[in-house]
This record gives sequence, C-alpha cells and structure tokens, in this order.
Amino acid sequence: MGLFSRLGDIINSNINAMLDSAENPEKIARLIIQEMEDTLVEVRTAAARAMADKKEMEREIAYYTNVRDDWEKKAGVAIDKGREDLARGALTAKQKAAGEIDRREHAMQAAEDAFEKHQSDLGKLQAKLDEAKAKHRALMMRREAAEQRIRMRSQTYDGRVDDALARYANVERKVDEMEAYADTIQGREPSLEDEFAALERDEAVEKELEALKKSRGQSSTQSTQSEG
Repeated sequence: MGLFSRLGDIINSNINAMLDSAENPEKIARLIIQEMEDTLVEVRTAAARAMADKKEMEREIAYYTNVRDDWEKKAGVAIDKGREDLARGALTAKQKAAGEIDRREHAMQAAEDAFEKHQSDLGKLQAKLDEAKAKHRALMMRREAAEQRIRMRSQTYDGRVDDALARYANVERKVDEMEAYADTIQGREPSLEDEFAALERDEAVEKELEALKKSRGQSSTQSTQSEG
C-alpha cells in the first residue's frame, strides 16, 4: 500500500510533518519521491489521453459538420425540385448529424476540462516532488555530515589511545632500564637459591682444608692449638 490513497493526498500533504514524525525520515522521503514520480507519470499519461480525446472529438465534429451541411443542401435541392418527401428525409438526416455534433462537443469540452485539470495537478505535483527531493537532499547531507563527524571523532579518539599506549610502553621500557642499571651498581639481594649455593661452596672449602691438613700430618686439634 502506498503512502497516499489519491492524488489529492499528495497535493495537500505536509511533507515536513510526515518526515518529522517518521522513524526513518530518509527512507520515507525516498518512498514519497518514488510514489510522487509514479503518480506524475500517471497524471501525464492521463493528460495525454485527454488531449488525444479532445483532438479526436474535433476531427469527428468536423466530419459531422460536413455531413450536416451536406444534408441541408440536399434538402434545399429537394424543395426546389418539388420533392418535399426527399426534403423531409434530408432534414431528418441533418438533425441526426447535428445531434452527433452536439454530443461530441460535450465530449470535447469534458476532455478539455480534464486536460486542464491534469495540467494543474501536474504543476502542483511537480512542486511537491521538488519539495520532497529538496528535503531528501537535506536529510542526506545531514546524515553524511553526522557520519563524517563520527569518523573524525573516532579517528581522534583512536589516535589518543595509540599515543597513550605508546607513551606507557616507553615509560615501561625506561623503568626496566633503570631497574637493570640499579642492579648492576648496587647488587641484587641474594635469593634463596644463592644462599644455598654459598653454603655448599663453604662446606666444600672446609672439607678440602681438612684433607690438606691430614696430608701434611696436622690434625684439626693441632691446627687449633697452633693458632692459639
């Protein structure tokens, strides 16, 4: 079902109100334009048909006018010849032709009125179509501008995030370098593994010292006394 039920609805429509109340104004604007363009084609077709009807009636009126005039002449000739019966028949045929002319004149007037009405409707419809297209262009420009702002803000935001991450990584790297430098000049606090390794080294040294003393004939007691 279309947005408009008849041509008058389009001509009398308030496009701004329709778009302002629409959930998707740009889509509704496209539908309005499409329906108006379709209606415009229909009205132009109807106007062309009315003009064709008018011209056809003009041709037929011209034909029956000749027929009427011809029977009128024949009636005069019959009277001149004393043939009243033929004159009467000719006048009857003349009246019939006159009736055909009268009917076609009414039809021609109706076709002319229809054509003028269609022309008037075309002007109003074209104005509404131009209004709808202008509104649609404005909506597209607003949407494109909004999308551009969103893209620009997103790019700006993404850039700030990238900069922040880069700065953080740089700071982190500098801290690592400072910690490494501090370790080299101050020494690190021995770990549990380092302490156990030191104990094992001390024990090995003591064992080797005792073995050396024994080989040289000294006991650990003598060594102690001599030191005393």
